[in-house]
Amino acid sequence: MKFKYIFSILLIFGMMSCSEDFTDLSPISQRNVGIFYKTANDMQVATNSIYNVLKADGTYNQSYWVLFELRSDNTFWDGTGLAEEITVFDKFTDIPTSDISEAAWNDSYLGIARANIVLSRLDDIDMDGSTREQLRGEALFLRSLFYYHMAVAFGNVPLVLTETQSVGEGQEHTQASASEIFAQIISDLTEAESKLPQSYSGGDIGRATKGAAATLLGKVYLATGNNSSAEDALRRVMGYGYSLVDNYADLWGVANEHNSESIFEVEFEGGFADQGNNFTSQFNGDLSSTVTSGLRNIPEWDLVNAYEDGDARLAASIDGTTETAPGWTIKYGTENPFNDDDAPNNWVVFRYADVLLMLAEALGEGTEAYGFINQVRARAGLDPIDANTPGTFAEKLLQERRVELAFENHRWADLLRFGMAESVMAAHGKPVNGKLLFAIPQREMDLNANFVQNSGY
Repeated sequence: MKFKYIFSILLIFGMMSCSEDFTDLSPISQRNVGIFYKTANDMQVATNSIYNVLKADGTYNQSYWVLFELRSDNTFWDGTGLAEEITVFDKFTDIPTSDISEAAWNDSYLGIARANIVLSRLDDIDMDGSTREQLRGEALFLRSLFYYHMAVAFGNVPLVLTETQSVGEGQEHTQASASEIFAQIISDLTEAESKLPQSYSGGDIGRATKGAAATLLGKVYLATGNNSSAEDALRRVMGYGYSLVDNYADLWGVANEHNSESIFEVEFEGGFADQGNNFTSQFNGDLSSTVTSGLRNIPEWDLVNAYEDGDARLAASIDGTTETAPGWTIKYGTENPFNDDDAPNNWVVFRYADVLLMLAEALGEGTEAYGFINQVRARAGLDPIDANTPGTFAEKLLQERRVELAFENHRWADLLRFGMAESVMAAHGKPVNGKLLFAIPQREMDLNANFVQNSGY
């Protein structure tokens, strides 16, 4: 059963509005603030509205896969006309006025602003204490998830931790370093993990759990180079009851959502206004011919050839490959949606295979690390590897992460974390030209004269 928050969205949209200024991404209108956020149900609705931002075009419905997958050596897209707006990210010719990166900025901060509202108001509400702390944990996790994407994508970004009441004309904001953002995320996730339940039942399945918080915490620790703390967090995830599904193909499709391997998913639902996804029909060539989106996020030949002979993950990830065409991804569904933006398939954000591979990374080369890698390989039908297998440990681990997690928005962050983005992309024929971070949107540069633009722009 999917965690449903559709009923909440219609209400919360009436409580929030947007303005031209960055911090007005989701202020509460003065007309409604006095009559909302009064009851436990109001806070549940407000928390649900944070989840809803995960489905926005600026997050998992489009911008995140453009910034974290298309940017890498995994996929490409040769769009023209209006589609060129996405293609430039594959070619490293994107500019600060891009709608895609601006949407990522705006929608991520919309989610952050909604989380700040919940965190700022929870203590003022008369409600059950355990419910209060669970909602606090959910808001902290979701704020951390948005900030993680902002830090990886843009580096130095504003760190906003309180509810925005109003913004004066010309008011400027300051950038915090990525290390400061990560430090805040670590603090927030540590608290969130302590407050969240290990699992849910019924209609609450899909909410943030201890496992989700600890998984993101482990990923952030790896990004900061703190492998020991990453190991601790990821070992806790192992104790939360997850397991690899037996068949890699059984990870995907609506019928397989929230399986034993799933740690956190973005909940899309077809048949409701603005609740379905765009990417199912965009990624799958069998579906793109029946709708108007056209094929996007196309696998690179280099990725197709990265799969070893007999790797079961290839057939479950990519279809339509011919002698002249690399095919398309089928991970995100084969169900034909009624409209381009109405597919019901969830986006899997974190799953247990990623945890095992991150734990191997945290441990470094050794018997135990190879054991975790080989658990993932065995499920794919492949022989084990060890220290005698050609290549460095980093190269072998990156290879395994690439084919296991293809199209799941991990590749660009992985290349950055391993310090291999420039060398890998140069070998791929797409020099980075200093653009390891995306451009701070020009709109934000114009509003904040003290902002420093990222290299390459």
